[in-house]
Amino acid sequence: MHSVSLPREHSKNGFDAVARPFFQVEGLPFSDVLSAEWIERVFREEDALFGQDDLFSTQIVLWAFLAQTLRDGKGAACAAAVADIATYQLQTGQHAPSGDTGDYCRARAKLNPAALRRLVGESARQLERDADESWLWKGLHAKLVDGFTFTMPDTPENQKAFPQLHTQTPGVGFPIARACTIVSLATACVCDVAIGPYQGKQTGENALLRGMLDTFDEGDVVVFDRYYCSYMMLATLSLRGVDACVRLHQRRPIDFRCGHRLDRDDHLITWTRPKQPAWMSDEDYQKIPDTLTLRELRFDVVVPGRRTETITVVTTLTDAEAFTKEDIAELYGVRWNVELDIRAIKQTLGLDHVRCKSPQMVRRELWVTLLAYNLIRKVIVTSAAIHGKQPRCLGFTLTCQTVLASWMLVSTGACADLHAMHHAMLSYIAANEVANRPGRIEPRVLKRRRHRYPLMKRPRDELKAELGKT
Repeated sequence: MHSVSLPREHSKNGFDAVARPFFQVEGLPFSDVLSAEWIERVFREEDALFGQDDLFSTQIVLWAFLAQTLRDGKGAACAAAVADIATYQLQTGQHAPSGDTGDYCRARAKLNPAALRRLVGESARQLERDADESWLWKGLHAKLVDGFTFTMPDTPENQKAFPQLHTQTPGVGFPIARACTIVSLATACVCDVAIGPYQGKQTGENALLRGMLDTFDEGDVVVFDRYYCSYMMLATLSLRGVDACVRLHQRRPIDFRCGHRLDRDDHLITWTRPKQPAWMSDEDYQKIPDTLTLRELRFDVVVPGRRTETITVVTTLTDAEAFTKEDIAELYGVRWNVELDIRAIKQTLGLDHVRCKSPQMVRRELWVTLLAYNLIRKVIVTSAAIHGKQPRCLGFTLTCQTVLASWMLVSTGACADLHAMHHAMLSYIAANEVANRPGRIEPRVLKRRRHRYPLMKRPRDELKAELGKT
């Protein structure tokens, strides 16, 4: 009986296994985004390559970690990752590891967070650079900003770095982190993320966003909610040549009888520089202009079956001829997309509660998850470019499932016709349009109750000791 070997492409670069499942095929749009050569260069420049001649090398560990973040349930466990590595090694004629997860977990801890963060940011910039003109807002690159939280295992290390809420009893809550993210409107890619403790001085979303301002390019327009609506934020962005569109903060007075009238509920106003905040240096404060000329406008949001909401927006886009009132209303309306993107990251990729037990590994899990997210977005924009669709109209979850369905086959180079399979998969993804759901109104209730166990209100050790006495 003769053994049959599967056809495999010759691997010039160990990172081919990482890049190939995300449609790294010549002739496809965006095929040069995060290529194997690009990934290797970033890790080499960060002096972050390890174990090149070992079983758990940088390449194979990153590949398995990405698979973990794309899966859920039992497939996200480290044991499943080691099983993936064993299958990959056997398929490529190499030695397979044992079922012990210890070596793999120690190798994961060697992944360089700086290199991972660079890959996330550079993948977003590459896709943004080559984005189709029809994906932009009036020819401008719009960036959406919003915050979210996530929890992690209750370990002493995590509690020290990301303390649980002070209102919770020790031993009952989970460590919690606050994150602020910048997302591209055109491609839905994550451009950057900053995280910190949920509570404490300079841990708010504004403080986190100030640490990421270099992510914005001159000519960008930033859209965020009223939490970020401050004189200092708008002035700092203007100094960088970045426009902003933000909902007016609830404490700001509204009076459309003042200022220079442009149209009904649309006028130019002047804000005056406030006192120097404690977090700002004297040098930076002197750069802030004494006044800002902003455009303030008001419009109604009408949704069938819901109460009409009146929204007041301020923006640095003051040219009423180039940007009409309807244009600004549309621009602020797209802010909701970042909520959907965060939902995909937290629910589909499981970032609402990470699995790692130390702050260092929490950060690695965060960046690998965001890298996986951007790579899935790369697949979506590739499908959109080929089939003339809008990237945000194509389903994220189905794309994850499609990539995972061929994960091992493509990674090992065992596919007989990679081009044909990828084009078939891209057609399948393009056929799944999800964003256009007019009139969809669903109650926020559950039919199936998850369980009937009561909530933990005392530390587990106390409850176990109590049970031991009975």
